[in-house]
Amino acid sequence: MNIQMVDLVTQYNNIKDDVDKAVIDLMSTAKFIKGPAVMSFEENLGKYLDVKHVISCANGTDALQIALMALDLEEGDEVIVPSFTYVATAEVIGLLKLKPVMITVDADTFNSTAEIIAQAITPKTKVIVPVHLFGQTADMESIMKLANKHDLYVIEDNAQAIGADYTFSDGTIKKSGAIGHIGCTSFFPSKNLGCYGDGGAMYTNDDVLGAKLRMIANHGQAKKYHHSVIGVNSRLDAIQAAILDIKLRKLDEYSLARQNVASDYDAAFNDIPQIQIPVRQHNSTHVFHQYTMIIKDGLRDKLKSFLAEHKIPSMVYYPIPLYKQDAFKMFFNGKEHSTTEILCQSVLSLPIHTEMDSDTQKFIIEKVVSFFDK
Repeated sequence: MNIQMVDLVTQYNNIKDDVDKAVIDLMSTAKFIKGPAVMSFEENLGKYLDVKHVISCANGTDALQIALMALDLEEGDEVIVPSFTYVATAEVIGLLKLKPVMITVDADTFNSTAEIIAQAITPKTKVIVPVHLFGQTADMESIMKLANKHDLYVIEDNAQAIGADYTFSDGTIKKSGAIGHIGCTSFFPSKNLGCYGDGGAMYTNDDVLGAKLRMIANHGQAKKYHHSVIGVNSRLDAIQAAILDIKLRKLDEYSLARQNVASDYDAAFNDIPQIQIPVRQHNSTHVFHQYTMIIKDGLRDKLKSFLAEHKIPSMVYYPIPLYKQDAFKMFFNGKEHSTTEILCQSVLSLPIHTEMDSDTQKFIIEKVVSFFDK
């Protein structure tokens, strides 16, 4: 079996006719930068997320950077960010000469909580960046209440959870990324909504922030050759937008396919004491960008090697806490986060994607079970 973490080839083959037509039609117009394809995708993504403003950009890292640039922060201002996440979330904070204040995460959901965030707030705190890790939303109702209490901005890193639904205590449902002041996402090919190159987007319901985000992403100009602020050049090209528009129409279908794969994994592994299957929050759906287990008793690396022997890929997201990365040592206060340390040593993600067939998944399950039956 040719098992992959994400099967983008089969996914493309299933939408090939639509994608090929969209690309060829676009080539005939030669409108490669901005233009109708980008406007259409931004409008349709806004409708899907129920947000007023969607501003596409070159990649998810740019989205985070531009979002921070729009908040008029000053050098040394503090931005709270998880220590268990991908580097991009903290990278842009340091790049803008802000201070990333790294916090641990919940041991079950891998997400930030209001209780953990509250302990890190100081007079210099200006922004909270919850990361909706692996496919489900952090507890945004509590986080927004905390942010409002301290007059803080919230930027949602929604690169891994686009399509997830968050339910508030009053029954209101909002899409992940559409709850904070600004939501950011990545369209990297392996993401749940991915293009065939790089891409990203920011979204907000705030008219002022929406206009500023769009201006910053376009060289700081709202009118051509009139540059109001220092900006960047960050664009989603039209070909990627046309592809994303097609895939957006299938996003809920893709999420359901991932959830079905995850449910089969759950049923197979739930009774294995050395495995903690993904924990679902009661107030968030899980779109399973990754199927990430906690492997107990120090067996993670042995299981990973065993699977590799049988040509089954697996991944460790993430093996090193952010505060132990060389790039961030100057921000490390010397206090390790026990939960982050444990997760870095015990998490393991199995293949999960929209085209996973039953035979492939059965093979993976059989090998995982056999490892613990030895």
